[in-house]
Amino acid sequence: MSIGNLAAPPSALRGHRSFVAYWCARTATNGAYQMQAVAVGWQIYELTGSALDLGLVGLVQFFPVVVLGLLIGHIADRYDRRMVVGTCQVVKALAAAAFAIGTLGGFLTRDVMLAIMFVSGTARAFETPTMHTLVPGIVPPELLQRAIAASGSASQTAIICGPAIGGLLYVFGASTVYLTCTAVFVLASIMVSRIQMQSTPPDKKPVTVEAVFAGFRYIRHNKVVLGAISLDLFAMLLGGVTALLPIYAKDILETGPWGLGLLRSAPAIGALAVSIWLAHHQLQSRVGHVLFAAVAAFGAATVAFAFSTSIVISILALAVYGAGDAVSVVIRHSLVQTRTPHEMLGRVLAVNFMFTGTSGTLGEFRAGAVAALFGAFTSVLVGGIGAIAVALLWMKLFPELRRIDTIQSHKD
Repeated sequence: MSIGNLAAPPSALRGHRSFVAYWCARTATNGAYQMQAVAVGWQIYELTGSALDLGLVGLVQFFPVVVLGLLIGHIADRYDRRMVVGTCQVVKALAAAAFAIGTLGGFLTRDVMLAIMFVSGTARAFETPTMHTLVPGIVPPELLQRAIAASGSASQTAIICGPAIGGLLYVFGASTVYLTCTAVFVLASIMVSRIQMQSTPPDKKPVTVEAVFAGFRYIRHNKVVLGAISLDLFAMLLGGVTALLPIYAKDILETGPWGLGLLRSAPAIGALAVSIWLAHHQLQSRVGHVLFAAVAAFGAATVAFAFSTSIVISILALAVYGAGDAVSVVIRHSLVQTRTPHEMLGRVLAVNFMFTGTSGTLGEFRAGAVAALFGAFTSVLVGGIGAIAVALLWMKLFPELRRIDTIQSHKD
């Protein structure tokens, strides 16, 4: 059975044509972004040989999320969310085309690449939280957790196939990767246009300071949501290893772009397996304990990766790393979406993305900066140990989160 068949939405969701269109759009856009990431990472490291520059790729994607986070949430709650997501696909397609033109024209310097990544990262900053808000308006409430897990499998399918395809296409030149990404982003925009929403259109109330900051206030007063979001923030900030994969591939494991593609795909292999299982099975009990165990496993796998000098062991460690992260993502998104009123979902998920989305990109900068000072091994090792410490500390700080039994219950 192929990966595509395994990762497809379960039968309970295949009858919802809009969800299938959503699933295909999310797979396409994430796959293209992962392909682009492989090409950008390898190209920058070949140009400069600098771990810090790899970290800067994450940093330029961090700023749009932080600076525009409140605006993103308000737009998601005020305007047609499909139009927002579709427009983001067009912007990312133009950015990928700029990468291709710059490569073919020979003027793609480090600074130009970082500028283009800033544009692409800004579009992704608007796209990601808005994409998540579409799910509750596509499927009925009783299928929400399965839909979130199935949409997670879309991301993991993309993260498996995207880097591997990107690494193989890089053999024919970076421009080939970028042109392919351009076409896939356009395809994703077409799939988004086929989504039909079941919920009512957003109410365009006047813009007020109170409305803009409503997401922050809601999260601050909901200990379960606050604990889940902050747990992911600090675990990913410390435990992320993505930025350093070009160093591990080229200098430690002594492989090429194809090896980098496999390493970038490995976390998604574990994550996809978990997402498929969760798309077909409801978490019945002890959800809080499962969440903390998943974050601890994520940290332990990071430590194992730090010590590895074998590509096989590295891939296995990264697969466990991805599986732990996938469990955390499904539980966290389910908790947030089942505890947030629909009319506030865009603002709450935008704040969520300000923390969890930036944790990945800022974590890449942290990893690159520490690696530049102390080496890649120290950066990864400290990050893995830190993620485990965060899981243990958050169990004490947020007992409400630890005691959660089921996703649906609002009286945990």
